[in-house]
Amino acid sequence: MFNQSVGRSRGALLITGAAALLLGACGSSKTTTAKAGATTVAAKAGTATTAAAAASGTKLKIAFVMGAESDPFFQAMKVGAEAEAKAKNVELIWQGDPKEYSPATQIPVVDQVLALKPDGLVLIPTDPKAMQPSVAKAKAAGIAVSMVDTKTDDLTDVVSFITGDNADGGSKAADAMAKAMGYKDGSKYKVVIGLTSDTATTNTGRRDGFKKQVAAKYPGISIVDEAFSQSKPDVANTNVNNWLTKFPDLNGIFAIDGSNAQGAAAALQAKNLVGKIALVGYDAYPDNVKLVKSGVFTALIAQVPAAEAKQAIDDLVQVITTKKTDGIKHEVVLPNFTLTKDTTEADFATYTYVAK
Repeated sequence: MFNQSVGRSRGALLITGAAALLLGACGSSKTTTAKAGATTVAAKAGTATTAAAAASGTKLKIAFVMGAESDPFFQAMKVGAEAEAKAKNVELIWQGDPKEYSPATQIPVVDQVLALKPDGLVLIPTDPKAMQPSVAKAKAAGIAVSMVDTKTDDLTDVVSFITGDNADGGSKAADAMAKAMGYKDGSKYKVVIGLTSDTATTNTGRRDGFKKQVAAKYPGISIVDEAFSQSKPDVANTNVNNWLTKFPDLNGIFAIDGSNAQGAAAALQAKNLVGKIALVGYDAYPDNVKLVKSGVFTALIAQVPAAEAKQAIDDLVQVITTKKTDGIKHEVVLPNFTLTKDTTEADFATYTYVAK
């Protein structure tokens, strides 16, 4: 069921299309899919059915379970989910562990929301294998599932999976890192990577993209260590301080998500190492955006979390109300955008994550 083979676009997606998607995440009835290197906006089926449900006073119930609920990325995603739920007459159940990003804390949360018997579930799996049984439980209960951001290994029983282009983001990070370090052939550089999880598909995709670009273009860069933070900035901060002791000649840090970026930025500022060690981060948290403007970050790779959430809600509403997947793209890859101190204020406004 829902087993579709879909090619993932790796082309350069139109920035204007991504911006329009992000700005339209609050209440629009359209959704964006990545296809042939461009952003295609298509009206979704099932609107009339949803309108009829609204007129009758009934509401669909969709649960949304993420990792560390306090993470600004997920808070920005919540804005898109709440707006689209309101527009589609959906009761949204928003649940997640407050701070811990792990399957051990996520599985009980999923079990709790499944017990509420929602019509649909949007899941952000913290582990591709450990969360697979949760998908099976939802299927057995007749609950439609979509995924955003991360995925499980088997997407056969998933309506849709929407994510950012993680490999491309890692590749962009490698280019920004090399530029910041003044990379020259024949010279040697030491770089470390800070992750939240060794298995979350966003983290592994970005790491793989970074490593492949380094191997292809920057053979003088050595990735000397990796460490994990479970989406906790204080742990990421400790990891960076340990690296600074272990590698006094460190040249660069790739902070692979927003919480690692926060922790790494704080560590470099405390040690007066801003500008001496290149820092490339991920996720346009408001505080991180301020730091890229001031030069603490060489670059930030931004995503469109509200748009991911909006499309997942749209896909589930269509499947629940029409029992059809017509027009739904099984796997959707949305574009990233690289923020630097030279980015325009208009683009900063578009891509900065907004919680409320």
